[in-house]
Amino acid sequence: MSAKFPEYKGLNLPNVAKEMLEYWAENSIFEKSVTTREGNKPFVFFEGPPSANGLPGVHHVLARAIKDIFPRYKTMKGFQVKRKAGWDTHGLPIELGVEKELGITKEDIGRTITVEEYNAACRTAVMRYTDIWNDLTQKMGYWVNMDDPYITYEPKYMESVWWLLKQIYEKNLMYKGYTIQPYSPKAGTGLSSHELNQPGTYQDVTDTTVVAQFKAIKDTLPDFLQNEGDIYFLAWTTTPWTLPSNTALTVGAKIDYVLVDTFNQYTFEPTKVILAKNLVGKQFGGKKNIQVEDVDKLNEYNSGDKKIPFHVVKEFKGKDLLEIRYEQLLDYVLPHNNPQDAFRVIAGDFVTTEDGTGIVHTSPTFGADDALVAKQASPEIPPMLIKDENDNLVPLVDLQGKFVKELGEFGGKYVKNEYYKEGEAPEKSIDVELAIKLKEENKAFKVEKYKHSYPNCWRTDKPILYYPLDSWFIKVTDVKERMHELNKTINWKPASTGEGRFGNWLANANDWNLSRSRYWGIPLPIWRTEDKKEEICIGSVAELKQEIQKSIEAGILAEDIFADFEVGNMTDENYATLDLHKNIVDQIVLVSPSGKPMERESDLIDVWFDSGSMPYAQWHYPFENKELIDNNTSYPADFIAEGVDQTRGWFYTLHAIGTMVFDSVAYKNVVSNGLVLDKNGQKMSKRLGNAADPFEVLSTYGADATRWYMISNANPWDNLKFDKDGIEEVKRKFFGTLYNTYSFFSLYTNIDGFSYAEEDVPLHERPELDRWILSELHTLIKKVDKFYEEYEPTKAARAISGFTQDYLSNWYVRLSRRRFWKGDYQQDKISAYQTLYTCMLTIAKIGAPIAPFFMDKLYLDLNAVSQKENVESIHLADFPLFEESYIDKSLERKMEDAQTISSLVLSLRAKEKIKVRQPLQKIMIPVENEEQKASILAVANLIKHEVNIKEIELLEDASDILVKQIKPNFKTLGPKFGREMKSIANSIRNFSKEEISKIELDGKIPIELDGKMINLELSDVEISSKDIEGWLVANEGAITVALDVTISEELRKEGVARELINRIQNARKDRGLEVTDKIKLTVLKFEDIEESINKNKEYIMSETLTEELVFVDQLIDGLDVEFDTIKSKILINKM
Repeated sequence: MSAKFPEYKGLNLPNVAKEMLEYWAENSIFEKSVTTREGNKPFVFFEGPPSANGLPGVHHVLARAIKDIFPRYKTMKGFQVKRKAGWDTHGLPIELGVEKELGITKEDIGRTITVEEYNAACRTAVMRYTDIWNDLTQKMGYWVNMDDPYITYEPKYMESVWWLLKQIYEKNLMYKGYTIQPYSPKAGTGLSSHELNQPGTYQDVTDTTVVAQFKAIKDTLPDFLQNEGDIYFLAWTTTPWTLPSNTALTVGAKIDYVLVDTFNQYTFEPTKVILAKNLVGKQFGGKKNIQVEDVDKLNEYNSGDKKIPFHVVKEFKGKDLLEIRYEQLLDYVLPHNNPQDAFRVIAGDFVTTEDGTGIVHTSPTFGADDALVAKQASPEIPPMLIKDENDNLVPLVDLQGKFVKELGEFGGKYVKNEYYKEGEAPEKSIDVELAIKLKEENKAFKVEKYKHSYPNCWRTDKPILYYPLDSWFIKVTDVKERMHELNKTINWKPASTGEGRFGNWLANANDWNLSRSRYWGIPLPIWRTEDKKEEICIGSVAELKQEIQKSIEAGILAEDIFADFEVGNMTDENYATLDLHKNIVDQIVLVSPSGKPMERESDLIDVWFDSGSMPYAQWHYPFENKELIDNNTSYPADFIAEGVDQTRGWFYTLHAIGTMVFDSVAYKNVVSNGLVLDKNGQKMSKRLGNAADPFEVLSTYGADATRWYMISNANPWDNLKFDKDGIEEVKRKFFGTLYNTYSFFSLYTNIDGFSYAEEDVPLHERPELDRWILSELHTLIKKVDKFYEEYEPTKAARAISGFTQDYLSNWYVRLSRRRFWKGDYQQDKISAYQTLYTCMLTIAKIGAPIAPFFMDKLYLDLNAVSQKENVESIHLADFPLFEESYIDKSLERKMEDAQTISSLVLSLRAKEKIKVRQPLQKIMIPVENEEQKASILAVANLIKHEVNIKEIELLEDASDILVKQIKPNFKTLGPKFGREMKSIANSIRNFSKEEISKIELDGKIPIELDGKMINLELSDVEISSKDIEGWLVANEGAITVALDVTISEELRKEGVARELINRIQNARKDRGLEVTDKIKLTVLKFEDIEESINKNKEYIMSETLTEELVFVDQLIDGLDVEFDTIKSKILINKM
C-alpha cells in the first residue's frame, strides 16, 4: 500500500501507454480478463480478419478501437469475452501483390513458374507484415488473442470451409452454369456481384460511343419498307469493342419507330435510317440538323452544308420490324454454331426510349440481358463464339482482354487501354479505331464522347468486362427471402445501413459466383467425370482419404499423397502433414461410382467465402469444438464491427453462410463504421500525400487521445475528417482536465494524509455541492451504461467528457477549492476528498473501454493508496453500478440554474470587460414563483462565489424594471410557413408581455392567423431584455439576470487586493514553494495600493499564507506587478 498518491510531472500519454503495456504484459492482464470471468455468461465477438500482406493505416486505428470498446465494456459487466485474432491469407490482394513482386502475370504461372513455387511465394508474402500489425495492435491497446489466431490457409480452417460447402451442396444450393459474369482481365478471374458492388468500384468514365448503321437486307424487309432504297437500323453502344460480336438487334415490340430520310454526316451519302420516334430529337437535335416537311428539300443539300436536313418518311411499331435480317457490321468471323440464325431483328422487354436509338445492339457473348433475349428468340440467336486452336469455343476477346488474331488489324490489341502496362497504351483506343473504321465505311451515324458510370475491379482498379464464364454458383436467390427475414432481427448501427444498403442488397441479391480462376486459395472440393455426368463434393479430409483409397483400388491413383495423415487425430502436428492447396489436391484423381476418373474442378472459391466461414472454421468445426457452435456458446456473435464496405463483403458472406447452413443469423449486433478522410474531407492516400502514419500519430499523441478523439468526434458510422489538431484539443481539454483534477487532488490529499481510511461520510451529511456532483455522477453512470449497451460509443465519450469538464472541473472543483486547502481535516474536507476520489475513480471506469491506458493508470494510482478494490487492473474491475438513492433531480435543477445564472453574469462581465476578480455589488433575478425563488436561494452562495458579487436580489414582479422584447426568427419561420411568414412576423412583434412570458415558460404558444390556429415554438422567436441605466441584462430560457456594473471605491480596492493575491500565488509557484510554506511579503508603495491592501489585509494574508507584510518606498529585487492603473513590485521570502 502506497502512503501517498503519486504526483504527476506532466501529461505524457505516449509514456503512460508504454508503462501500462509493460504492466499488462508482466501481470498477464489480458489473459486474466478472460480467466477471471470463467463460468460467466459469454459475450461473443468475431474479429474480421485483416490481410497481413499490406501495412495498416490510421483507419485501422478507428476500426480496431470500435472493436475493442465493447468487449472491454462487457468484460467489466461480468461477461467472459474470448477474442480470437485472425488472418485473411488468400485471394486477389495477395496474388496480385506477389505477381507484381515477381514481375509475372497470371499467364506465366505454370509456365515460367510452377503453381507450387507461386503458392509458396504467396504463403511467404501473406504474413510479411504480421509483426507490424501486431505492433499496432499492442500500441493502440486493442485486446485480441494474437498468440492463437485463426489463419485461413491452415488445413484445419480449410477443412471446415470444405464441410460448409458440402452442406450447401447437399441442400441443392450449388450449380454450375455457363453465364455472362463480371470478369477482371487484370486479375484473371470472375467476380461475384457483391465484389462488383464494393464502394468505389463504379467510376465515372468518358468513353467513345458509336451510333452504328446496320444495313437491312432488302428481300427480308416487310412490304411497307419495300422500294425505299437502302435502309439502315441505328443502334447505339457505349462499348464499341463489342460490335464485332454483334449477332442481333433488339427492338421494343410496342415502341413507335420511324423511317427517316437524311444524309450521313461523315460520308455525306443519302441515308434512310430506322430509330424510335421518341428519340428522333436526341439523334437529330442540335445545330447540325434541320427537319424538313417537304421531301424535295433534301435535294437541295450539298455536302459541306452547315445543316443536314432530315425528313420523317413513315411511322410503324417495333413488332413490324421483327425478323428483318441485316448485313453483319464487321464481317471478320461468323458464329461457329448456327450462323444462319444470326443477324436478325428480335424483340426484348428491356428496350426503352430513355437514351440511344430505341434499337439495342445485341451481343449475347458479352451481356447478360443480351444472352437472355437471344435464347428466347426462335430460333435462338447464336453468340459470337469461334473455335480456337484447341477446338474450344471462345469469344472474340481472350481472358487477358485482347482481341483474338481472327480480327485482322485489331487482333492482339487490348479492348481497353487501361489493360496495357503503364506507358505502353496506344494513343487511339480500340473504341476509337473501330469508330474511325465505321466512319470510313459509312457504318457510323454518330460518334461522340459520353460520360457514364462503369464498374472497375475492386482490387486492380481496372475496368471489368462482362464475359461468358463456366462457373460454380450458390443459389442465393433460393434463400434471399430468409436472409432478408433474419436480417430484420439484427441490430444494425446505424439502422439505415441494415434496412437500406444491406436490406435492399439482400432483397435484390443474385446467385453467388463462387468460382475463381486463380491459384492461391481454397480449392473447390468438387471432383467430376469428363462427361460431367458424375460428381462428388468432399466435406472432410477423412472423406477425401476414403475416396483416394477407392481410386487406388480402382487402379486410377497410384498412391495416397496424404498417407502420413491419421484420421481422427486432431493434433496440429498431424494436420501439419497436410496441404489442401491447388498444387497438391489437383494431383488427386478420384473414381466415380461407374468407375470413371474424376478430376477436381479447377477453380478456387471466392475468398469472401473464406472469411465468411470464420465463425465455424476458427474452431475447426464440426471436427473439434462442436459444442461451441451447437450449444451457442461461441455462436452467433453478439457483436461485430467493420467498415461500411463490408455490407458487400464480410457482413454479407457471414449472413449468407449462416442462413444457408444453420438457418441462423451469424451476428446479433453490428457496427458499420465509416471512412477516415483527411481534415478537408478528401480520401487519404500516399499519392495525395495526405495519409497519416498511425505509428507516428500514436507516438505523438498517445493511443488514449487518438481513440478518444476518433470516437467522440463523429459517430462510428459517419465519415471522420481526421485532424491531428483535433487530437491535440482532446488531449488538452479532456485528458488535461482530468490530469489537472487528479494533480490538484493528490497535492492536497498528500498534505493532509488522506487515504480513504475513514468510513464514507453518509450522503445526507455531505454538503449540497457533494450531493449534487454525486447525483450527476450516477446520472452519468446510467447514461453511459445505456450508451455502451446500445453501441453508441460517441454519446458515451461526449457524456463523460462533458461531465469531466463542465461539472467536475469547471464547477465542483472550482467551487470546492477552498475546502481542499483551507480548514482543518474534519468531515467537510473528508467529504470533499471522498467525493472527488469517487468521481475520478468512476470516470476512470466508465472511460476505460475507450481510453484503456490512462484510465488504468489513474485507477491504479488512486487504488494504490485507498486499497478499496482488490483487482490488478481497471479492466478486471466491475463497471460502476447506478444507485437511485444518489439521484436528486431537484438538486440537479438547482445547480443547473446556478450554472445558467453564473454563465449569464460572466458573459455580461465579458461584454463590459470587467474582470472576474473585480467584485461587483449585485445581481437582480426575476422569479415566477416560490419554487423558483427557493431553488435559486438554495444555491445563492455558490453563485455569489463563482461570479464574485456581493448580493442577489430576487424580484417577484420585475415588469417595471426588466422589460422583455421579442422579434421573429426568420431563419426558422421561412422554411416552416413560407408565404404566411410575414403575417406571423407581424403577430409576433405585437406580443404582449404575458404572451412573451408564456412562450418562454412553455416553449410554445398557439396563435390565430386568418381563422386557423398555428403553433409557434421558442425557436421561432428571439427574446432579449432591454438594458437599464447602470445595469446590463441577459437571459437564457426562463432565466433573466440584471447585473449592476457600477464599481464603488470600496469594490475597486477589493479588486486590487484580489489581483494582488493572484500575482502572489503565481510568484509562490514560480519560486517552487510548497502550498504549506509561510511567507514574508514586501510591497513597493504605489498610489493607494497600501490603502487597498490594508483594507483587505487579513483576507490577503490568509489566502497567500503571509506571516509578515511590509511596505517599502524602494524595492530593487522585487517582481514587477502591473494591472489596471497599478504599477508596483513585490518580494516573497520563505519564512
